[in-house]
Amino acid sequence: MKKFLNDPTDFVDEMLDGIYKAHPQLSFVGDDRRCMVAARTIPGKVGIATGGGSGHLPLFLGYVGEGMLDGVAVGGVFQSPSSEQMYQVTKHIDQGAGVLYIYGNYSGDIINFDMAAELADLDGIAVRQVVGNDDAASSVVGEEHKRRGVAGIVFVYKAAGAAAAAGLSLEEVARVADKARTRTRTMGVALSSCVVPEIGHATFSIGEDEMEIGMGIHGEPGIRRAKLAPADAVVDEMMQPILTELGLKRSDRVAILVNGLGGTPLEELYILFRRAAHLLEEHGVSIDHVFVGEFATSMEMAGASISVLHLDDELNGLIGTSVNTAFFKHIAG
Repeated sequence: MKKFLNDPTDFVDEMLDGIYKAHPQLSFVGDDRRCMVAARTIPGKVGIATGGGSGHLPLFLGYVGEGMLDGVAVGGVFQSPSSEQMYQVTKHIDQGAGVLYIYGNYSGDIINFDMAAELADLDGIAVRQVVGNDDAASSVVGEEHKRRGVAGIVFVYKAAGAAAAAGLSLEEVARVADKARTRTRTMGVALSSCVVPEIGHATFSIGEDEMEIGMGIHGEPGIRRAKLAPADAVVDEMMQPILTELGLKRSDRVAILVNGLGGTPLEELYILFRRAAHLLEEHGVSIDHVFVGEFATSMEMAGASISVLHLDDELNGLIGTSVNTAFFKHIAG
């Protein structure tokens, strides 16, 4: 294991310490640095919270800020935060209009977010929940409720954040978030494993000349392991289920997000985007918004994912709004 760290057990808290020192617009609740909130609150605005395991920067911590999220709780690397941590974040960000939870479809997160919502309800705080499940590789059509939430959740954050910033009600913000969720699909591919600091060795093994299509961001099994193919062929395989499931046709519009998993150079991500854009153009689909970079990583895993959001007029406007967070900035127009 080659990493820049001190004691592996301090990895998450020292990382958080660095983030707070670098970004003074962020704060935390009480004395728990794992309960991050925006330093500035907006009275009457719907609060939006997320959370999950550390090890995925900029997910989840990087999206707290203007136009996106108001708070987040994180656990250890690939570990859920506690229900008490989510409850503390919820209380802090509630500005009288209720709170929307947006998080990925993982059992630990579901249990703890549900418990946090129950605690909030006892305080009279209205909570709604939208569970991201954009990973098309993790279950078959018809059983989408079993699918994992991966990088496509960024589209859900962005749409919901814009709706909340515009002053929409909790029910409306939840509706927008759920619409973005249902219209997003993601496929990923891994080329290497990653190392959890406290474990100290690779979480799985994969050959130097192999790839795994559909692998999850914690190393969950994909749908096919094979010899590494040329980039265009890899993208063709990743895009096929996305195009099919979204039912994209000529004159449709999309947003696309090409995401690096932590160990893939930006140059390679643009090679992948090049092919994905070509395929969409061949189908007569217009690309209205493009995001290429690291949005949901898996420590130093080499690999990438492609997320596509099928836009309508409402979502197009919301995705196009400006945001300003510690790790993600987008200027409208």
